[in-house]
Amino acid sequence: MKTPLITREGHQQLKAELDQLWRIERPDVTRKVSWAASLGDRSENADYQYNKKRLREIDRRVRYLRKCLEHLKVVDHVPEQLGRVFFGAWVDIENEEGEQRRFRIVGYDEIFDRKDYISIDSPMARALLKKEVGDEALVRAPKGDVYWTVLNIEYGLESVD
Repeated sequence: MKTPLITREGHQQLKAELDQLWRIERPDVTRKVSWAASLGDRSENADYQYNKKRLREIDRRVRYLRKCLEHLKVVDHVPEQLGRVFFGAWVDIENEEGEQRRFRIVGYDEIFDRKDYISIDSPMARALLKKEVGDEALVRAPKGDVYWTVLNIEYGLESVD
């Protein structure tokens, strides 16, 4: 089960996506479906079939976004979190082999299309929660246990890649 948390930026992005789908894309696709349907035989009308499919996809995503936005809890950074890893933190870590990574711990609905975001529900995030710079975190992974050292923790900053 996913934790129903989201950053303020993630919440705004989901709201913007919902608005784009509902106010712009859906009316446009609906017009195309109506136009294609007016041409007659729908069984061999590629425009009609493609746009009907797209309309179903939009409606499915709109339902999902509305349900998500209703249940997600926006979590803002608070000054008391400084120096420790919590939800919304950018974290720099290094393992025993010297491999370094930088990512932000966010809600499940924010990780898509972002290689530098990880879910609060991931084993890595769970292992790092409440750690401070210099602390080691044991991450249990399918390939085996790995120790990661926290190098840096930041809040409210975008990744510099």
